[in-house]
Amino acid sequence: MRTTAIMRRRGAALLAAGAGAALSAPWVARAQQGQYRPEYKMSVVGNRPIPFAEGAFIWADLVTQRSNGRINVKVYPGSQLVGGDQTRELLAMRQGVIDFAVLSTINIAPQVREASLFQLPFLMPDHRALDALITGEVGRDIFGVVERREVVPLAWGENGFREISNSKRPLRTPADLRGLKIRFAAGNIFKDIYEALGANPVQMSFADLQPALSTGAVDGQENPINLFLAFRMDTLAQKHLTIWNYVNDPLIFALSKQVWSSFSAADQQLVRECAEEAGKQQIALTRKGLGAPGTDRASLEELQKRGVEVAALSAEEKRAFAAATKPVYDKWASTVGAELVRKAEAAVRSAAA
Repeated sequence: MRTTAIMRRRGAALLAAGAGAALSAPWVARAQQGQYRPEYKMSVVGNRPIPFAEGAFIWADLVTQRSNGRINVKVYPGSQLVGGDQTRELLAMRQGVIDFAVLSTINIAPQVREASLFQLPFLMPDHRALDALITGEVGRDIFGVVERREVVPLAWGENGFREISNSKRPLRTPADLRGLKIRFAAGNIFKDIYEALGANPVQMSFADLQPALSTGAVDGQENPINLFLAFRMDTLAQKHLTIWNYVNDPLIFALSKQVWSSFSAADQQLVRECAEEAGKQQIALTRKGLGAPGTDRASLEELQKRGVEVAALSAEEKRAFAAATKPVYDKWASTVGAELVRKAEAAVRSAAA
């Protein structure tokens, strides 16, 4: 009987302890939520002064300042957290190596097929078309896909329309590309596009691009004009540049779901607002000097000062490139998803109306 009484007392004590633990669980969760890390790591391709990287620094500074250092974000430029391999940033976020990132849709497209929408050749003729996509239903759909990858997207940015340069000759027709070795960042769609145009595409990280251009390992590359100017590609034998707006590279300001969930609701709102503000500033920087509505033509004039031969294609010339790459467009449209592409095409038509 003595043994039975002792067991009953122990059982009651255990039940009481269990109840206390259950009652304290929400408090524990809140306490853990408030225990922020000394530093949060943000990854971005490239470095200042290109607008792509500036967007990351702006976001990090806004979050750090407005949280009074409670959320201390440090930028690691040049994709250094993934050894310079920009295509691994999304995976690294899911693995906990990266906390925040400004992601290129080109770089995440191999893992998020819907992001290849923006690389469909000649889908978006201008910034109005791009804005119609990222601010509408299409943008929301893609954010939903990204969030299912354990990454929380908060705002859109823009790396810019990707124009093509080379060291050999002006490019005004598909035939002009024949035989040229052209570097691309990531994604088999680019391989297909350049092969359809008769070129020899070479995949290469941005870190390896400059030495490859300087040694002639590749003849040309495709990147936004602001990046071409910032990295003095005119000094790397890139004397011919064609403005054809064949694809754009929208950016996604995002953080890992694990980090997002660790923040209080108020801090989540703070981080989101900072991302949206940084995204707007970053887009403005990207479009500056290109003659877009509300901007000057300083970047285009700088190209001329540096002796770069610029070929701005007419609508008819662009149609010739679009026709040559139509089989690639159709092939990849099925990969992206017929319904998403249908929505995108409708949005582009409405923007042009």
